[in-house]
Amino acid sequence: MTATTDGGGAITDGADPRHDSTAAPAAAAAGPSGGDTGLHQGVQEAVGRAVRELLGRQDPAGWWKGDLQTNVTMDAEDLLLRQFLGIADETVTRAAALFIRGEQQADGTWATFHGGPPELSATIEAYVALRLAGDPPDAPHMARASAWIRERGGIASARVFTRIWLALFGWWSWDHLPELPPELVFLPPWVPLNIYDFGCWARQTIVPLTVVSALRPVRPAPFVLDELHTDARNPYPAKPLAPVTSWDGAFQRMDKVLHLYRRVAPRRLRKAAMDAAGRWIVERQENDGCWGGIQPPAVYSVIALHLLGYDLGHPVMRAGLESLDRFAVWREDGARMVEACQSPVWDTCLAAIALADAGVRPDHPALVRAADWMLGEEIRRSGDWAVRRPGLAPGGWAFEFHNDTYPDVDDTAEVVLALRRIHHPEPAKVEAAVARGTSWTLGMQSKDGAWAAFDADNTSTLPNRLPFCDFGEVIDPPSADVTAHVVEMLAAEGKAADPRARRGIAWLLAEQEEDGSWFGRWGTNYVYGTGSVVPALTAAGIDPGHPAVRRAVRWLESVQNEDGGWGEDQRSYQDRSWAGKGTSTASQTAWALMALLAAGERDGEAVRRGLAHLVGTQRADGTWDEPYFTGTGFPWDFSINYHLYRQVFPLTALGRYLYGEPFGQAAARRTGRPPAAARVPVEEA
Repeated sequence: MTATTDGGGAITDGADPRHDSTAAPAAAAAGPSGGDTGLHQGVQEAVGRAVRELLGRQDPAGWWKGDLQTNVTMDAEDLLLRQFLGIADETVTRAAALFIRGEQQADGTWATFHGGPPELSATIEAYVALRLAGDPPDAPHMARASAWIRERGGIASARVFTRIWLALFGWWSWDHLPELPPELVFLPPWVPLNIYDFGCWARQTIVPLTVVSALRPVRPAPFVLDELHTDARNPYPAKPLAPVTSWDGAFQRMDKVLHLYRRVAPRRLRKAAMDAAGRWIVERQENDGCWGGIQPPAVYSVIALHLLGYDLGHPVMRAGLESLDRFAVWREDGARMVEACQSPVWDTCLAAIALADAGVRPDHPALVRAADWMLGEEIRRSGDWAVRRPGLAPGGWAFEFHNDTYPDVDDTAEVVLALRRIHHPEPAKVEAAVARGTSWTLGMQSKDGAWAAFDADNTSTLPNRLPFCDFGEVIDPPSADVTAHVVEMLAAEGKAADPRARRGIAWLLAEQEEDGSWFGRWGTNYVYGTGSVVPALTAAGIDPGHPAVRRAVRWLESVQNEDGGWGEDQRSYQDRSWAGKGTSTASQTAWALMALLAAGERDGEAVRRGLAHLVGTQRADGTWDEPYFTGTGFPWDFSINYHLYRQVFPLTALGRYLYGEPFGQAAARRTGRPPAAARVPVEEA
């Protein structure tokens, strides 16, 4: 039985829910082959359950949003911020501590992703947060943590960000941290290491931290942390410098020069720099009070502005603190988890795509509400991206509820793909928004023909060399997954033959790994990259018989798990031998299936096994369980569990099995050409 809906949106069991014949790709008409009848029926029933479940999650305003789970450093730093500002709240502290304790592993440590190895900085920050919550250092769970920390080198071996937080309370010396001068804000965009050489997330973090670094505040520590040093009498063990001829050695010595400069920096220049940094921060505060829609820049911006004289009752500060409270997810057991970010635009466009590809009719009220909400989220003003593209007209979408300064290419491409699946009562409104989004996206193409997430040509490797930047990726180069989504969107717009699209396709073909996979920057990892690229290539006209597509198919088949699913551990970002290896997950299985279906493998054994895995692991309520992290903030350094991924991607894959690939038919309707006519012969691509 398929899930169908009446005119008012109620879900019933019965006939095909697609009330518009143009929504039915030719592949659907073929139906299952003899031996697949049972599987086909199982997929139909799974789709019905998943559709009902996903429709039930929609907010009345039209959006979807799943929890965005990262690691306990978000929760620990939230408590440290409250301690620093003098606004610690007993209820919040108790709830945060409950969550942090619940994430502790048996050996006393904390990891940065489910099933991952212990991580030193996360363990230190979690330990300090529990000390703030009143957990005594001699409690068994605390003693295990501190012993492990000492074995791994103690605080001295932690990342820079962790040591900055400890320096705020005198637990670490500012003299033993990399210098970050506020005069950095005066460097013009053409000078190396100017703030626009950093990715937007790093830029928004570094600018406020230049103020913090210059002022070096210290609040009274509520306790000592001697137990976290390998030798409390020598908390700052000497570390040898890298060779002067190496990049690391050169930047380490430059940092020593900056420490000397701090002593002689002209006071008026330094004050002017800090004031300029303060203005830069305030100008980028969003309407909801946050900065960039993400927690780290918001936290450091609040600290920096407070140090510059903004009291806690100032509207800027009040709005900033209120925005941070909205990042909290209160769980049924009383625990409080802090999201690093919120993803309503991303979740909504992916949910709309999933429902449409699963056969929900294109004028369904839920899809129209989603389109209305997405149209209202379009960003029509300039942002930091215009530093590199000053003449480009705005028109795109961000990831979050409010982030007008930083729309991103990935969300814009997927929103356009979602809007094109929906029959909106005001088609001219959709056409205008899609045209602006497409134009802006084309203008954000980098020189090499590919696309990055937030900026164009943000490719200087110098920022990664700074001693300060040990917290993850700090630049935003083009990636295969973002480029693939853009190419897929351009194909849906009938622009597959556009020279800019062809350059993107050529870049993707050149970036394929030797084993046939593609690296995934914003999802884990080679399964995500491959699951993004293959559908884009075939949508753009690359024949499924193309050697690149065949290599991708062989790789996916080679890494399929015995249970029929696919999984990939975050460790593949550090160790290539982990590529395509890990416990099967619903989202990664779906990505592999989407690639195989696009490659024409609908009746293949790998597809049948993958479908059976999804059908067999679906819960009775239409959901899938997925504790593993399949999203990526910074490869390896910051992993994400998008709680809606486990719903939208399996539904998309199952829907495409039932109803075929969306873009052969979509492109035909828009260009007036049959899908086959748009194919690029193997030898010409």
